[in-house]
Amino acid sequence: MSMSFLSMVETELPPGFRFHPRDDELICDYLAPKVTGKVGFSGRRPPMVDVDLNKVEPWDLPVTASVGGKEWYFYSLKDRKYATGQRTNRATVSGYWKATGKDRVVARRGALVGMRKTLVFYQGRAPKGRKTEWVMHEYRLEGAHEQASKEDWVLCRVIC
Repeated sequence: MSMSFLSMVETELPPGFRFHPRDDELICDYLAPKVTGKVGFSGRRPPMVDVDLNKVEPWDLPVTASVGGKEWYFYSLKDRKYATGQRTNRATVSGYWKATGKDRVVARRGALVGMRKTLVFYQGRAPKGRKTEWVMHEYRLEGAHEQASKEDWVLCRVIC
């Protein structure tokens, strides 16, 4: 069985320590280096994989993105529903990710660095989809980092 880089790091930590970054750390220390093409805090590229959310069902997320078996961290390019629009396509073959609540501000030292959107996976097609236990937090850059790239990369944390 293949083990994710993040899981391998956890095995080297003392008991009780886990990979559990804060929202601002996910944006500033993982997503920003990915978007800007710079190295991260470790002197290397951020250690997460790229996943196309439109081609992968939540239960088929790669093992290499897994941390502890019930949590996955990965990068994804936002797919536009329409070529000229701003709406994001979040449909898969068997269902769709539906946004819940309002986007949350993520700040570091009082300055806006990004936003966190919470989504829930529904099986079937809207509006008759069946809610599942899969939840995703989608992190995006805002503020000073926002214009760093022409591509719309987000960092996703999926929990089951």
